[in-house]
Amino acid sequence: MTDFNPLKLKVRFILPASPIEPIMGRKYTLTHSDDTGQLFLDIGIDFNYEAINEDLRDEVIAEWQNDWEYRLIGRVYVDSGEHTEEEASKRYNAFKNHMNGALQGMVFGDRSFLSNYPLLLDAPIYILFESTFPQFRKSYYYGTPQQYVNQFQYQI
Repeated sequence: MTDFNPLKLKVRFILPASPIEPIMGRKYTLTHSDDTGQLFLDIGIDFNYEAINEDLRDEVIAEWQNDWEYRLIGRVYVDSGEHTEEEASKRYNAFKNHMNGALQGMVFGDRSFLSNYPLLLDAPIYILFESTFPQFRKSYYYGTPQQYVNQFQYQI
């Protein structure tokens, strides 16, 4: 994913999701075009698996959860054994390098929703890196949606 540019973001709501609901189970599927730099954010109650390129597997998916606090839990697919350790390392580093832009895209793309639920602006964001290699199978804290609002300096 490239650095975030709001002019290159296309957002699509998949019914019954809308710009303001639901909270629980709200899911994001963020994909992109390497050729154009365009980002595609699908928001629904299911992940948009049809948008995921099974050969590249370079999407970021996330969903709102609440067991004891609201949090945004995301996942990226590094490998499941089909890549060498060197290839998996490159994928892992690419995801880490572009995660800020991906999260900016999700927050910006769903800013109407976040403006209706300001308590979510302080919810923690965790991204799970899925890999067969232990050194790449990690979970990271990526701050809160408010931090991404502040980075881009738009109003919610």
